[in-house]
Amino acid sequence: MTPWALVAVFLTGIIGIAFLTVGANPSSNPERPTFLDYTLSIASLATGIYFFFKTPEIVNRIALLSPLSEWDLFFGVLTVLLTLEITRRTTGLGLTVVVLIFIAYNFYGHHLSGVLQHERIDWIHFIDIMVYTTDGIMGLPARVAATYAFMFVLFGVVLYSAKGADFFFDFAAAISGGSPGGPAKVAVISSGLYGMISGSPTADVVTTGSVTIPIMKRCGYPPAVAGAIEVAASTGGSIMPPVMGSAAFIMAEYTGIEYRDIAAAALLPALLYYVCVYSQVHFRALRLGMVALDPEMIPTLLSTMKKGGMFFVPLLVLVTALLYGFTPTMVAIYGTLAVIVVSWLQGHTRLGPRELWHALADTTYRMVPVAGATAAAGLVIAGLTMTGLASKFAHVIYAITDAQQFMTLAIGAMLTVVLGLGMPTPSAYILAAVLMGPLMVQLHIDPLPGHLFLLYFAVMSAVTPPVAVAAYAASSIAEANPMTIAAHAVKFCLAAFVVPFVFVFGPELVWQGPLWKTAITFCTAGVALVLLAAAIESYAKWCNSWWTRLLLAAGALMMITPNLRFTAVGVAIVAITIGLDRLRLRVAA
Repeated sequence: MTPWALVAVFLTGIIGIAFLTVGANPSSNPERPTFLDYTLSIASLATGIYFFFKTPEIVNRIALLSPLSEWDLFFGVLTVLLTLEITRRTTGLGLTVVVLIFIAYNFYGHHLSGVLQHERIDWIHFIDIMVYTTDGIMGLPARVAATYAFMFVLFGVVLYSAKGADFFFDFAAAISGGSPGGPAKVAVISSGLYGMISGSPTADVVTTGSVTIPIMKRCGYPPAVAGAIEVAASTGGSIMPPVMGSAAFIMAEYTGIEYRDIAAAALLPALLYYVCVYSQVHFRALRLGMVALDPEMIPTLLSTMKKGGMFFVPLLVLVTALLYGFTPTMVAIYGTLAVIVVSWLQGHTRLGPRELWHALADTTYRMVPVAGATAAAGLVIAGLTMTGLASKFAHVIYAITDAQQFMTLAIGAMLTVVLGLGMPTPSAYILAAVLMGPLMVQLHIDPLPGHLFLLYFAVMSAVTPPVAVAAYAASSIAEANPMTIAAHAVKFCLAAFVVPFVFVFGPELVWQGPLWKTAITFCTAGVALVLLAAAIESYAKWCNSWWTRLLLAAGALMMITPNLRFTAVGVAIVAITIGLDRLRLRVAA
């Protein structure tokens, strides 16, 4: 099956299912589809059948030269309308409005003047490119969703069905549950472990948060803070190898960089992210006097490993398959088979045909929002390409920043965050990549750290309002306002806004350079992020006033800069700040 046909069948099938499982509005009952839902579902399936039987003719035609039949145009228009409606239902108005704006620009941009003007595009030209080529709806983002993303989501769901998430919670409780703020630390570790496999912040929040958030609340954490800690920990799963998430697979396809290399490059920055989140949780627990987990809830490490240590085998299989250069699809298949095999080692984890069928159904349901978002992203990307807006945007930014790398990266970060305010991670990343990618090449920024930089800020769309899908998922569990949770979560996710600048200007952090430089950069950044976490959380032993907090934060940020002089000045500022505070404490005693 050709790539276009594969994506066409996948999208129309998923969209057909989506209309029966996602209501037209929040008050709709998804268990009781309406007549309209059935009509739209049948229309989507009919479109898929038409595309399937017309595949030989469609894939062999020449775009814009071979004429489209009336039925081609009918089903093409229907595909665009169905994509818009399912995007509205699954991702909200944000991405839908963005898509509508770009569609309007395609049709009416020739009436504008200056840099925004483009050649006239008629509706037949529009349908031809958007539907019947691999540049639009059936393009790269949707192709990734139909292949890599689907298989890795299946892997995560199968692992969950085998009670792998329970093992990760017990493992985290065994190693950190007895320390101050134990419940929050367990949330960070267990969510990080499960998130590195699921690659979905929302799924991670629902899976591990249903256990960790109530425990944190019982131990004295405010509901919004408990939800925010879980959101921050779960969001990190999208940047933690080996799975990361659908946006990382899109990055591999778009840049041509092997997914294995992307996963390897992402390892150290992701560890730094979790070092910072864990440190913030630790310092806050010390400041507020948070207690450890109830001893009855803390299993021994030995008993935990005996009960579920076999779940590390699928992780080892994933990493080994990646290192041997297998495609991401085959890596996910091998990992899934490994989960099924090890599940039979324990009676309570055993997966039979019924459990696997439910896992496949759950995977299909979880792919609904991904399919809608990637199809909508294809509409926007094709619009950017047809109108030439992407190259025009790059020229404007190049002129504004005067070719300065830091300014360009800062604008790229802000652009990606703004895009993420109204759309999910895969859409935010691919649009930022289309707009900023060529400019990064022009400024001699290596594609690997450059696109990983954009990926980090796109991942924050799960946290930043108003979308904040992970915060909304946590709100129902924490019983707190989702925007309040998102505001706290952004604070816990601080490292995600700092670390990307470090690995672009210090590429040793993504294994581009001598190993000794990589080790020094990683250790320095780790210490700096711990100090930054202490400043944010007002750790009394290091900074007990607003001005010492500012000094400690400034020193930490200078330390993390990949410049020896700045690092030396930062170390001096930190040493003086902590020394003065320790002296104050001695005098007070």
